[in-house]
Amino acid sequence: MSLNGKVTVVGAGFYGSTTAQRLAEYNVFETVVLTDILEGRPEGLALDLNQSRPIEGFETTVVGQTTDPATGAGYEATAGSDVVVVTAGLPRKPGMSRMDLIEVNAKIVRNVAENLAQHSPNAVIIVVSNPLDEMTALTQLASGFPKQRVMGQAGMLDTARFSNFVAVELGVPVGSVQTLTLGSHGDTMVPVPSRCTVDGRPLSEMLPADKVEELVVRTRNGGAEVVALLKTGSAYYAPSAAAARMAKAVIEDAGAVMPVCAWVDGEYGISGVYLGVEAEIGREGVRRVVEGDLTESELAGLKEAAEAVRAKQADVTDL
Repeated sequence: MSLNGKVTVVGAGFYGSTTAQRLAEYNVFETVVLTDILEGRPEGLALDLNQSRPIEGFETTVVGQTTDPATGAGYEATAGSDVVVVTAGLPRKPGMSRMDLIEVNAKIVRNVAENLAQHSPNAVIIVVSNPLDEMTALTQLASGFPKQRVMGQAGMLDTARFSNFVAVELGVPVGSVQTLTLGSHGDTMVPVPSRCTVDGRPLSEMLPADKVEELVVRTRNGGAEVVALLKTGSAYYAPSAAAARMAKAVIEDAGAVMPVCAWVDGEYGISGVYLGVEAEIGREGVRRVVEGDLTESELAGLKEAAEAVRAKQADVTDL
């Protein structure tokens, strides 16, 4: 099997290091670069990951590199990346909303985006830093990249959470459940029950409306539920799986349709905003936004989410 391409993961916390591990174990990339501002941490993790190669049977090389946000030193190790996953920023603590992180993470993400653009001008960037929709918009502005080459990871994770909750509730295999969430990553998330099925049967036939709504609310608060239980740090197993799958779809030019945070320009009657929608993913990032059938109330929810996100994305231009 021939390996090709280079992927960089910025931030070597639990989220970043687990993403790097998943990307390496896919055995499709030639190189995975893991960076962090904590001296020695990415180098140590890379050494550890490389030593797992004979056991797990992958040939991808993992490179660890400490970076200096003040000077940009260290970013040369990321040069020529095809895909970059940005996990940099502070995680939530119990009781914090994603929006509580906006100012501190905006400074971090802006610095990262500017350095990445300088060394990997043709990369596709996948943003996972919170608050997600706003940080995706900021990354596009700071990098100056075409909008289709910057996207955020949200819908993949939210959809996975929703599918898992439905599968557990019904006692069925997760592979038999199809769900979808659109909108924003957070309070204005728009689950799409009309597109949810279990073994091809509509979810509405399998569960009463009040139970579906209960699972929707649990999905919307999925990250906060994990944060509250962990007490320090936030979710990383499911989020890293989502980000890694998106990066894999890019490098394989797969054309896979995934729910992501993408630039919407006319689809669903919405324009000029980064929003959670289904999109076809390939080497150029978002090939196109895929418009699916929505009920009137689902479409209204999506438009409401767009306006809520638009207001906050306007704020980040000054951060």
